[in-house]
Amino acid sequence: MTGQPIPVIIDCDTGVDDALALLFAVRHPGLDLRAVTCVAGNTDVDGVVRNTLTVLEQAGAPDIPVGRGAERPLIEPVRSARHVHGDDGMGDLGLPAPARTPSGLDAVTLLRREILGSPRPVTLIPTAPLTNIALLLRTHPEVTRNIERIVFMGGAVATGNATPVAEFNVWHDPEAAAILLTAGVPITMYGLDVFQRVVVPAPDVRRLRASTEPGARLAGELLAHRPAAPDPDGDDPAGGLGDAGAVCSVADPAGITTLSLPVEVSLAPGPTRGQTVVDRRARPGESEIHEGGRGRPLVDVALDVDVPRFVRLYLSTVEGGTGRS
Repeated sequence: MTGQPIPVIIDCDTGVDDALALLFAVRHPGLDLRAVTCVAGNTDVDGVVRNTLTVLEQAGAPDIPVGRGAERPLIEPVRSARHVHGDDGMGDLGLPAPARTPSGLDAVTLLRREILGSPRPVTLIPTAPLTNIALLLRTHPEVTRNIERIVFMGGAVATGNATPVAEFNVWHDPEAAAILLTAGVPITMYGLDVFQRVVVPAPDVRRLRASTEPGARLAGELLAHRPAAPDPDGDDPAGGLGDAGAVCSVADPAGITTLSLPVEVSLAPGPTRGQTVVDRRARPGESEIHEGGRGRPLVDVALDVDVPRFVRLYLSTVEGGTGRS
């Protein structure tokens, strides 16, 4: 591998697949994980902080600052996903409490410090509701001058999971997602259309679970917690990478196929709230002809993913490293 590592910051709601993403980011030699910021989502924000510190410790990560962020969305109430991620947000694996402690800085202050202090433009990777990022952009808009790109896990072109049309992270805080889309920096949307496709086969999950190395073993247990294709006996599942795929796409952008498309977030009450409306039409329709264009921002929307490529990348990274020194 040539060139300098990409400076990245992950904003997360750890979370089983956020944990998989952190394990990858810590161990990939092409990524320089400068900070992790935490937001309520899969579980409450204090649980997210605890889980994040636990994962970094298990991964053998260096002393990466972790910032506590927003306890709730900008407008909506808190709505967790414990039914997916377990009561503790991490698959109820019974992991020991971390010895590490969070930064004394809140998430927004930490984000500002690390972005503006980086000698190279930073890539932000939000894998959670976008509340922290929206607060950052509204409070410290000057950070955009040192943001290379924002690659967020969220949204969907086709089918949602929180509702028939809305993906959880965007649905959890639609106003925050709408603010993100007007950040004025390049944005990649790694949505459910690719998120759900990257699955680690059962034999690989089994090998990870049997590892004597703590980080690789944790990856196996996390993958087993959210099976994508259980075997007939129910005890040897394949596991979806989920959020980790977004981080893989930063390390290896050639693994996804994107199109630059107009995207907006539905903010109206009702069944479409939180939907990412992606305009794939080749030409304007009657609405634009009669009412004028709406000036929607262009986003690089991931529409396809090389699944074997990302699975190989993830496994070789998580099994091949024991944390950066």
